[in-house]
Amino acid sequence: MIYESLNCVAEELNEYFRSKLRISEDKVVLSGIVNQDGTIAIQGENKVLITLINTEKEPSVKSNASAGGARTFANTSSAMSVNLYVLFSSYFTGANYPEALRFLSFVIAFLQEKNVFSLANTPRLDPSIEKLTFEMESLSSEKLNNVWATLGAKYMPSVVYKIRMLTFDSSVIREYRPAVAGVERASDAV
Repeated sequence: MIYESLNCVAEELNEYFRSKLRISEDKVVLSGIVNQDGTIAIQGENKVLITLINTEKEPSVKSNASAGGARTFANTSSAMSVNLYVLFSSYFTGANYPEALRFLSFVIAFLQEKNVFSLANTPRLDPSIEKLTFEMESLSSEKLNNVWATLGAKYMPSVVYKIRMLTFDSSVIREYRPAVAGVERASDAV
């Protein structure tokens, strides 16, 4: 669900850039910034990166577990809703710094105009996702520094959005076990 959500956002932004800027190449990529070995993870330059930087359990949603039926046993877990924190960063060469700012402005404008993705306004959204709501996060200089230090990368023009909320549904049965027939309890055999 996380991949489907963020991939849909990337596709929508690429479509937006194609229509606004009359370009044919995809400028938005779903990618980490730095590999585990410290090398740059992005192929090419002059891209807008979408990077998941955190997930959190949505505190306002209560959940209830349900299980089983007559003569069958189901292993289920309660629904859990999560919020995603996503970093949109402009990875442009030094000479293209003005373009980095321009593309970041386009991202902010797009998500201001379309801050809710639903099946009604985003047909490519996965049908299992009811909606995605985007809220810009304002990070202090200290928090922003911590984000970039944690990522192991140098600062790039960027913005963080909180995406509310994905629900991992408990009604989906993870394991199904039919009742075992013909097994007698030890007390019945005596």
